[in-house]
This record gives sequence, C-alpha cells and structure tokens, in this order.
Amino acid sequence: MESNDKPRPATPLLDKVTSPAALRQLPDWRLRQLAAELRQDTISSVSRTGGHLGSTLGVIELTVAIHAVFNTPHDKLIWDVGHQAYAHKILTDRRSQMASLRKEGGLSGFTKRSESVYDPFGAAHSSTSISAGLGFAAARAHGAQDVGDVVCVIGDGAMSAGMAYEAINNAGALGHRIFVILNDNEMSISPSVGAITKHLATLCQNVPLVEIDTLLRRGTKLLPEPLRTGMQRTQRAVRELAGTNSLFEHLGFSYFGPVDGHDLEHLLPLLRALRDHATGPVLIHAVTRKGAGYPPAEASDDKHHGVGAFNLVTGAPAAKTEAAPAPTYTKVFGTALIEEAKRDPKVIGITAAMASGTGIAQFAKAFPERSYDVGIAEQHAVTFAAGLAAAGMKPFCAIYSTFLQRAYDQIVHDVALQDLPVRFAIDRAGLVGADGPTHAGAFDIAYLSNLPGFTVMAAADEAELVHMVATAAVHDSGPIAFRYPRGEGTGVALPQAGVPLEIGKGRIVREGRTIALLTLGSRLGEALQAAGQLEARGLSVTVADARFAKPLDKTLIEQLARTHDVLITAEEGAVGGFGSHVLQHLSDKGLLGSRLQVRCMSLPDVFIQHASPRAMYDVACLNAVHIAETALACLEGAQEQYQTPVNLVGAP
Repeated sequence: MESNDKPRPATPLLDKVTSPAALRQLPDWRLRQLAAELRQDTISSVSRTGGHLGSTLGVIELTVAIHAVFNTPHDKLIWDVGHQAYAHKILTDRRSQMASLRKEGGLSGFTKRSESVYDPFGAAHSSTSISAGLGFAAARAHGAQDVGDVVCVIGDGAMSAGMAYEAINNAGALGHRIFVILNDNEMSISPSVGAITKHLATLCQNVPLVEIDTLLRRGTKLLPEPLRTGMQRTQRAVRELAGTNSLFEHLGFSYFGPVDGHDLEHLLPLLRALRDHATGPVLIHAVTRKGAGYPPAEASDDKHHGVGAFNLVTGAPAAKTEAAPAPTYTKVFGTALIEEAKRDPKVIGITAAMASGTGIAQFAKAFPERSYDVGIAEQHAVTFAAGLAAAGMKPFCAIYSTFLQRAYDQIVHDVALQDLPVRFAIDRAGLVGADGPTHAGAFDIAYLSNLPGFTVMAAADEAELVHMVATAAVHDSGPIAFRYPRGEGTGVALPQAGVPLEIGKGRIVREGRTIALLTLGSRLGEALQAAGQLEARGLSVTVADARFAKPLDKTLIEQLARTHDVLITAEEGAVGGFGSHVLQHLSDKGLLGSRLQVRCMSLPDVFIQHASPRAMYDVACLNAVHIAETALACLEGAQEQYQTPVNLVGAP
C-alpha cells in the first residue's frame, strides 16, 4: 500500500489550532505536543504531494516557537528561501489546502505574498530574508503602522551567500531592532561548505558557554559604572578565551547561541526575553537537524530536501508503473563532462550548492580534485570560473538558469568583457513545473545572447547535449553556454562520444516547402508533432533545429525565408531571445517585406504559475497544437493579404 492510501496520523491538538492566535493561547507543555503533531502532519502531507520535506522538518519547533512568541501577522515573519515554510503554511490558515501544494491552482512550494497575510515577503531564492526584513524595520522607523517586530529565519546554507552579509553589515550599522534566527543545519541542498560553516561549527562546540554568557550579560546590566565597564571587559575576555566571540557581534549584532533549535523548553523563554528587552539587531544561532524526526530523511544524503510522493513508512519513492524512463538531462550532462575530463586534465567542474541538482556531484566522484562547490554564491562561482579560465583552465560552471540570474554582473564584467572561455552549463532551462515561476529558466537566452562574444546553444535532446558538452570543451575563443531542460530526456540513443559542433550551424531535421518551423532547444519534439498535424492537412513542412541562438546560422535562416511562405520560430525563453535575433537579421537583409509570413513563438510576458510542465506550456501556447495553429493562421493571413490561393487542404 502506497503513502497516498494511508490515513493521516491523529492530530487532536493541531485540529483545534486554526491560526497562530489560537496557538498563543496554549501553555508551553502543550506546544511540545503541537510540534509533534505538526511534524507528523507535515510528513503525511508531503508524502502525498512531494516537495521540500527535510528543510521544514528541521524548523518545526522554531516555527511553533516563533508563532507562539510573536504576534504574527502584525509581527513580520520572513522565511529565507521559503521551502522551510510548509509547517508555517499549516499553522497559518492553509492546512486544508496542503493537498494542492505545488499543483496547478494550488499552494506554492514557497512563501508568496498573494497567498496569505502571514507571508509578508515572497522567497524562493536564498539569502534575501535579512535584506527584506531590514526594509520592514526601516519602514517601521519611518512610521509604517502595520509593522511590528521583524523576524527573519535564514539557514539551509543561505549564510554562504554574500548578500546575507551585506544585509547583516547594514543592519548592524543602522541599529534597528530586528531578530535574525540562523537555522544552522549544516546543509543547503548539498552539504554546506566554506569557512563560515567551520566558524559556526566552532561556536556549536561551546554550547555550555551560552549559559555563562547569558549570566554575564544579565549581571552586567545590574552593575553601576564603573563596575559595569569592568564586567564588560571581563566578559569579552572570557568569550575571546573560549573562542566564542562571533563574527556577528563584530558586525553589530547581539549574538545569542548556539541553542538547540528543537528544544522548546529553551527556545520559548529565550525568544520571549529577547522580545521584551532587545533594543537593536539580534542574531539567535539555532542548531537544528535537517529532516529531524523522520528517520528516512535523517538517513538520506540530502535529508529528503526535494522529494516526490513517497511511502510514509519507508520513505521510499512511490512506485511507478510506467516503463523505465530515459536518463535525465542532468545525468547525461554529468556523464558527458566526466568523459571530457578523462580526455582533458584542464576540465574543471563548478557549482553553487547544487552539486546533485546539476550533475557536479556525479563529476566529483570521478574527479574530486577538479570539482568545486562554492556554496550558495553564484556571483563568486562565475568570477572564480573566470579566474580559472584566465589561467588557462577549462571551467564548466553548472548553475540553474534561474540562479544564474543572480550573477549577471559577473557574467558581463568578469567574463564577457574579458572574452574569457568560461563554459556555462545551464540546467532547468524553460518551464520547470511544480517549483513555478521563481525557478523557471525563462530569461537566459535573452540575457546571454545580447552579450558580445558569447556563444549560446540549446540542446534539442540528450544526444545533442552530449555534443554540446564536447563543443564547449574545445571552445577556447570566448564564453560559451548551453542550456537544457529539467527532467527526463526524449529517449534518443546516446552517442558513444560527443562530437564538437560547428559553431553557429543548425540542422534540417525534416524537409518541406511551404512552412518552416525553426526551433531552439527542446521544442523540437513539439515542432515535429506539429509538422505531422500540418502534413495531415496536406501542407509541406520543414523542421529545423537552430542549435545556436548566437551566433545565428544566417545562411539557414535566409534559406528558409526565401523558400517558404511561412517561417515560425519557437523557443523556451522570454521575448527578446532567439526569435528577436532572427527578426533582426531578416530585417537587416530586407526579407520582411516579401510574401513571407514570420511569427516568433516564445514565453509570454507573464510569470506562469506552477503546474505540470505540459500544462505550463499550454498556458504559454508553445505545444504542438499551438505551433500548428500559428502556421495555419499565417497561411490564412497570407491568402487574405495577397488574395492568392494558398494550399489549405483540410483546414477548417
């Protein structure tokens, strides 16, 4: 029996807590029971829908404690990333909707302003909470009426990003009262890395000193001058001697911790004391376990960070009845990169806290000395890769399209301007399904193709991806990028070895006469289906795979324009990308004033909400039926414009 058939666990207390206000009426000993029921309810919910489980399980007690102590939603609770907030959603009027989590028309997998007043700030990318929280605190200082205290929960690796420290530095300087809770679980998606993690680990070794430090602080406040100054000096000496003087205090925060983030007996009085007495910025260092309270999650490498539906008892993925899938694009990339590294010792793999998600974990097993996970630090990853390239190495910087946006200045200034051969492997291109618009790879074609000297490719299938990895490996004349979608490939046979492509050359996949469908990336399969639908109507269709958004295959484009009545481009990217460059070239060549009908099909100028990828592409009007309908509309338009018979056999 799979998880979807299992009854929900009994939650008698949680059933009565319909809002944080009801939670605040409970005595502390009942809050421990509530946390236990909340954990079981969260596990049960995610076992049915899939989602980010481990992150939320690590903050169950923190979630209960914050809502018990602070007056949300007047007090603003801001979750970093937002995938930690499933239990928060359950406690804030959304429990009845959890079955719709990450489904079309349902709850977002992240915090979302339009979803609830308890989500004051939306988040799906990391390390934004302190900056946003400081904005709320500053607004309060300027007279904003509906802003009480501000609580930011940051963790799951987010403290490895520079933006968090920019915000801490600014908050310490401004001195506004703000509470930052560092959820220190030593994990992001991949294990946290870097000197900051080591610093936090050192602090965690001195937990008993928290009590000493607290006593010193309390005692100091009671002393008159000059004894108070003497005690403060003694306190600093004790902390320095113990090695617990934290970075955060040097940046202007009052530091409290480490504390056990799962121990409500200590969390609740600490938060209440700070709520009642703090005057400036405060950082509470809470040590938690990702996946806490669910043995299958605690035992897994990624602590069940992102899961599909699973068996509630074993934690194993729900059984699938369909045939064995094709390998994922991510796996194909990882395997292809390993093969290139075997041939070339200069090949380096880089990722930003997404080792498993990008295939770099696979590469790291084969070449640990040539693999770098820099933490949630995309800006650093790109410039680090630029330095490697400047020194003659061949860095492959593997980052999701949506996260690469965070490093655009570095792409422009540190890579493109210097014409450095950094290889960008862009995973999760196009629409990604349940993670929704925050994780869609919508903009990279446009923002990379506009940069001088850049080569931009898009894989139509997994075999093409293998060839593009090989192309990037031998490309030493400037930066090069290749994009590919999330999930399983098409099932095509994979080549034994990648063969470098000729730069800027596309390919004809199917030849015809009347309609030309020119695709970039994995819309090729939909274009071939559309061609079949059009052929059934008696229309002759050419299908071409551009392969390159930049440089364009100008010869191919001009050939299609001169020999067909209709030219349609299709891409999984926003307006301003491949189709726009094709139009620019046709305009430059004077080919737009002829009988030719041209249409560019791209993602619409909206953020498409989460659903299945196919449903999202239906909204975007980029599936086979939409391509065929666009072609027919073009032929009808040509007939009306020129009053010349056009072959529309079978058309309505």
